[in-house]
Amino acid sequence: MELLNKILEIVNTAILSANGTISEFRGDFVLTVKSSQIIQIAELLKNHPELQFKLCEDITAVDWATRENRFSVVYHLFSLLHSFRLRVVTVLEGSGTAIDTVTSIWKTANWQEREAYDMYGIEFKNHPDLRRMYMPEEFEYYPLRKEFPLLGIPGSLPLPKK
Repeated sequence: MELLNKILEIVNTAILSANGTISEFRGDFVLTVKSSQIIQIAELLKNHPELQFKLCEDITAVDWATRENRFSVVYHLFSLLHSFRLRVVTVLEGSGTAIDTVTSIWKTANWQEREAYDMYGIEFKNHPDLRRMYMPEEFEYYPLRKEFPLLGIPGSLPLPKK
């Protein structure tokens, strides 16, 4: 818990309006921050000498469907210095689907953000190559959104020929 308090102290001291919160559930630690400050907080977590979250293991999204702030973007970070995992969650305001890219901080974020874009429609502003990975570019849907039917949309994608 000492490291968690240090993380929260550093984040809130360096970025006065961050108002970050840290929570814990069954050994998983979550730092919740404002989406407008993701770049500053990501740089701080990676470059601060006492933290050093040098590895961004994964970036994904959550579609809450019925909530006012429908989408959350989730960053899974790892500090080799402390052998410690931290999840950073940011909620996109209103019906927004855009957030700043963190590819300038962690190069691994490139493909992870592209995947979140392809599956959820989250736009990462200033991403160097934001395009679809799994679905065709002209595909107008996002398969992991809650409104997408479980069996897909008949005729939306041509099936391969036998």
